[in-house]
Amino acid sequence: MVSIDGALQDFSRLDRLATAESAVHRLDPRAKVLAAIVFTVCVVSFDRYALSALIPFFVFPAVLIARAGLPAGYLARKVALLCPFALIVGIFNPFFDRQVLVQLGPVGISGGWISCASIVIRSALTVSMALILVAVTGFPAICGALERLGMPRVFAVQLLFLYRYIFVLTEEGGRASRARELRSCGNKGRGMGSYSSLIGHLLLRTWLRAERVHMAMLARGFTGAFKTRRSYGFGGREVAFVAGWSALFIVFRLYNAAQLLGVLVTGFFP
Repeated sequence: MVSIDGALQDFSRLDRLATAESAVHRLDPRAKVLAAIVFTVCVVSFDRYALSALIPFFVFPAVLIARAGLPAGYLARKVALLCPFALIVGIFNPFFDRQVLVQLGPVGISGGWISCASIVIRSALTVSMALILVAVTGFPAICGALERLGMPRVFAVQLLFLYRYIFVLTEEGGRASRARELRSCGNKGRGMGSYSSLIGHLLLRTWLRAERVHMAMLARGFTGAFKTRRSYGFGGREVAFVAGWSALFIVFRLYNAAQLLGVLVTGFFP
């Protein structure tokens, strides 16, 4: 519980990164959300054996990281933390899809391994895009952009609450876990049987904390609308950002840029 607490609290660094003043940060959140949506749709729309065609899509996260001055190592660690879940999903593909699709000398690579690698690459692309979007926009601004793009306000508010108070829930869980460990003399009360009472205690603490938060928000005049510290406008820069990147994503989706580059390079160097 404590390690999970530390891992989730580390994600709050993304909100601090969103307060920077780069050109990417100053773009209207709607432009960044629209570009991220087109990016994600293009990435997930490939067939299960697509592998080399996904590589050019790493250009977008790389450019955003460079232009926004984001810590690449920190984001890479977060992507590496979540990608094993995608590996678990695809690790069984080689057992069901054994048809050899690629022959590398004496080694034959089946379609199952290719589809597994494709799942991992897609996961890395979409997860990195989500992390970068939060790091250059901030989650409240993303929820506001989704609402202005047509999402019902109640869904946007629930999404923001889910993001905000998962850290509060984790903090309560970590505190309860540390209290249990400090009170377990000689490892008594640290077995699996104690987790049922711990979960029930955490549920009650969460319920009471939610009531206090609700009353505090009502006392401060909360009406269901979240205010952001910046004022944005959808202008020419935003149109160019969305149109330019969306056109590039569509080109990457329709044509295998990595394969075309390989043919071009081998044509110059036979």
